[in-house]
Amino acid sequence: MKRFGLLPRIILAIALGIIAGTFAPDGLIKVFVTFNSLFGNFLNFIIPLIIIGFIAPGIGAIGNGAGKLLGMTTLIAYISTISAGLLAFFTAQTIYPSILANQASKAFDDPSKALLKGYFTVEMPPIMSVMTALLLAFSLGLGIAAIKGSVLKDVMNEFRDIIELIISKLIIPLLPVHIFGIFANMTQGGQVSAIMSVFAKVFVMIIILHITYLFIQYSVAGSMRKQNPLKMVRKMAPAYFTALGTQSSASSIPVTLERSKKIGVKDRIADFSVPLLATIHLSGSTITLVSCAMAVMLLQDQAYTFSSMLPFILMLGITMVAAPGVPGGAVMAATGLLGSMLHFDSTMISLMIALYLAQDSFGTACNVTGDGAITAIVDKLNK
Repeated sequence: MKRFGLLPRIILAIALGIIAGTFAPDGLIKVFVTFNSLFGNFLNFIIPLIIIGFIAPGIGAIGNGAGKLLGMTTLIAYISTISAGLLAFFTAQTIYPSILANQASKAFDDPSKALLKGYFTVEMPPIMSVMTALLLAFSLGLGIAAIKGSVLKDVMNEFRDIIELIISKLIIPLLPVHIFGIFANMTQGGQVSAIMSVFAKVFVMIIILHITYLFIQYSVAGSMRKQNPLKMVRKMAPAYFTALGTQSSASSIPVTLERSKKIGVKDRIADFSVPLLATIHLSGSTITLVSCAMAVMLLQDQAYTFSSMLPFILMLGITMVAAPGVPGGAVMAATGLLGSMLHFDSTMISLMIALYLAQDSFGTACNVTGDGAITAIVDKLNK
């Protein structure tokens, strides 16, 4: 199963879930519904710990960088991430009413009657609210950066390693089972056809947005450096395909670094910026998260407006710093915001995870390739 990647497992889980929901007896489906209840409650418990475990040491590490160059790189990366989120919002706001028309009310018509309930549930209340966790993580991260102490920093780094282990060894491996149960339950409730139709249309739109945004990034970098953006993109292509295969920004750093130097970036700037951007610049993931969130909200017949989505996008740009370096890490880091700011319930978060994981490779590839453009811009601006 280790050789059987996460994306194939997710696709298999969806397919088997649809088959099981069509033919399996309700009693068997309720076994997986019970598992989903337990798994969803555990996710609610672990979300504040994910926020603290990744945001606090992430901010603390950034604060120990190289002054002006660090600040400039971080600011450009944040602006790029927010711009990607806004592009996704306005595109979805324009396109969704036509491509997803008449699917909202049909998809989840009275779900309380359509979906089965589990045999039992176990409450797992989180130790704190999401907002409390965010405030605590920001306070600890900024404090670690300010005092330049090693003790608390080491503690938070080890805590991050524990949380990353829980995500990579427990949550991510069990996600296909969770998604299987979700789709089996939705299929028996007559809801899956609308879900799959939305999946296909949103997937295509997201890939187009990724490619579009990469050309925007390289057009800006090319115009500033007086280079041909198409040639820059072509030279960065190996980084794109490396990330597509590894699903990891960190694993792609050596190739991204080598390709960034090929497009003319100074060695000193590339050596500093590329590893940093692999952590803090997730424009592709942000496009996916915003697009998927709006699709799930439409499925649930939940209204979205610019005034409600803008704070989410702004916070998402900060929270992406917390995204762990495992497949699906960005959506796991964002689950707290989805619940607290967009009022997602456990079913909506599960759909969000499934939608996100279906294109995780492409989001990572967009992140990594975009790092080359940001590095080129920083190199031009640095005096």
